[in-house]
Amino acid sequence: MMSHDQGGTGTEDHSGEAPDFMPAAGEFSWEDQEQQAEARRRKVETERSDSVKESIRYWQKNDNISTSLDTTKSTLEEVVGLGQGFDVVFREMTFGGKRTGLFFINGFAKDTILQEILKRLTYLTPDDLTDGALESFFALYIPHIQVEKTEHLSSVVNNVLIGMSAFFIEGEQTAILMDTRNYPVRSPEEPSLERVVRGARDGFTETLLTNVTLVRRRLRDPGVKFESMKVGRRSQTDVCIAYIDDIADKVLVDAVREKIKGVELDGIPLADKQLEEAIIKGNWNPYPLVRYSERPDTVASHLMEGRVVLFVDTSPSVMILPTTFFDLCQHAEENRQTPFMGTYLRWIRFLGIFASLFLLPLWMLLVVHPELKPAALDFIGPEKNAKIPIIAQFLFIEFGVDLMRMAAVHTPTPLASAMGLIAAILVGDIAVKTGLFVNEVVLYMAVAAIGMFATPSYELGLANRVARLVMLVLVAIFGVPGLVGGITAFIIFLCLQRSYNSSYMWPFIPFNAKAMAGILFRVPVMTSKQRPSFNKTRDNTRMPQGERN
Repeated sequence: MMSHDQGGTGTEDHSGEAPDFMPAAGEFSWEDQEQQAEARRRKVETERSDSVKESIRYWQKNDNISTSLDTTKSTLEEVVGLGQGFDVVFREMTFGGKRTGLFFINGFAKDTILQEILKRLTYLTPDDLTDGALESFFALYIPHIQVEKTEHLSSVVNNVLIGMSAFFIEGEQTAILMDTRNYPVRSPEEPSLERVVRGARDGFTETLLTNVTLVRRRLRDPGVKFESMKVGRRSQTDVCIAYIDDIADKVLVDAVREKIKGVELDGIPLADKQLEEAIIKGNWNPYPLVRYSERPDTVASHLMEGRVVLFVDTSPSVMILPTTFFDLCQHAEENRQTPFMGTYLRWIRFLGIFASLFLLPLWMLLVVHPELKPAALDFIGPEKNAKIPIIAQFLFIEFGVDLMRMAAVHTPTPLASAMGLIAAILVGDIAVKTGLFVNEVVLYMAVAAIGMFATPSYELGLANRVARLVMLVLVAIFGVPGLVGGITAFIIFLCLQRSYNSSYMWPFIPFNAKAMAGILFRVPVMTSKQRPSFNKTRDNTRMPQGERN
C-alpha cells in the first residue's frame, strides 16, 4: 500500500526488513497474535513510499520475485490490497504438478483469452515440464501472442494495473506477463464539435490503442512513429507522442519528449488538459497554444505537415503542436469542398470571428459618440435609451449567454428545446419590452454569439469572448482611445505569444506572403507542393521529384 502523506520514501530504514507474515492460528497465544497485528498496523502507518518499487522494497528485502507464492501473495496484499478489493484477483491452481498463481484485475482481463490459456494448461502432466517449468510454460504451453517475462515484482504490479495478467510459478523467480487487456470502449462516432457535411464519420474514443489505429489506418507510412510513456506517480497514464520521423523537426520532438518525462504529478485523471498545463508555459493565457481535435483525418493531415501530436489515454481528443491563431480558425469542411467554395466558407468564417471580436465595441463606440458616425450610418443606434446604461446591457447579456450555454450543457436533451424557448422568449423578448434592454443590443449580441459559435476551436471562441469584454469596458471608459488602444494591445499580445518556440501569428508575423495566401485561400491540392515553413520540417516537399514541376 503506497502512502504519500509526507515527503521522503522511508525505504532506507526498512529496506532490510523481512516481510511481516502473520503466524498460523495456534502457533502463538492470543496476546502474541495481538502484538503481531499491532506491529503490522504500525508498519502500514509508517510507510512513506513514492512508487510501487519502493513500496515492494519496504515490504520485502528487494524488488525480485520470490520463489515462494505465499511470500509473493503476502507482499501483494500490502502493496495492492489483494483480498481487500473485489476486483484484484490472485487465482491459485496446479498445472503439471506445479503450483501456480494467476494475478489480474477482474475488470480489465478478457475472460475468453484467460479461459483458452487455462484450458490448454489443464492438460499438462509433470512429464511435460521436464525441461523446466518456466521455459515450458513460456515457450510451449501458453497459447497467446503477446507474452513476456520479468524478474521484478514492481514490473508485474505496474503491468497488471494497466490490464495485463501475471502468471507466477512456485520455485521460479520469474513471472510471465500476458496481454489480456479488454478496456471498456465505445464505437468511433463523429465528433460533435467538428462535424462535416462530406467526409469521414469516425472520431477518437477514450481508448488510446483505438485512436492510434484510426490514425495509422490513414497513414501507412513506415516513418510514422508512436512513442509511448507514462505520466503520473499514481495514475500511470499512457501518453503517446506521434510524428513522422523523416518530416518532423527532431528538435521539437526531443523538446516535447523531455517535457513530458519531466512532469512530476500524482496523476493526470483529466487527461490532455492537465498534460497541456504541465508542458506548456503561460497557464493564465486565455488563448490556446495547442490545437485540440477529435478527427483522425485532421490529425493525419497535421502529421504530414510536420506537426507533433500527443495522445492521452482516456481522452477522445488529441493535442496538435505547435499551432497558430490561423490554424485554430480553420475547419475540415473547407477542405471537403471545391477550392472556390472552400475559400468562400473560409472568408465567411473569418468574418464571423471578426464580428465576434470587434462588432460590439465598434457599435458601442458609435452609440456613445454619435458624432463619429458617417452620414451613411445614421440609422445605427437606438431610437430611445433603455433604463440601464449600454455597457451594463452588454455585460448582462454576455453573462446571460454564458449562463445559457452552461445550462444547455447540463440540461437533459428532452428539456433542451424548452430551455431555449424560455431563454429566447421569456427572457430576451420580455427584457426588451420592459425597457431594460435595447433591441439593437440584443441583435448585435446575437450576431457576435453566432460568430463565436462559428469559431472551429472552442477554446479560441472563449478567449475571443474575454478579449471582446475587455474592449467593451475600454470603450465605455476611454472612448476612441480605449478602442484603438485595446485593439493595438490585443494584436501585440497575440504577436508576443509562442507555441513551442514558434510564432503564434505566423504567417502574419513574421510575414510570409505565400503562406498568407494559403490562409486566405483554400488552394487546390496539386498547387500546394511544399509544407509550411512554420513547422521547420526536415522534408518540406509534398510531392515526389517528378511531380514538382
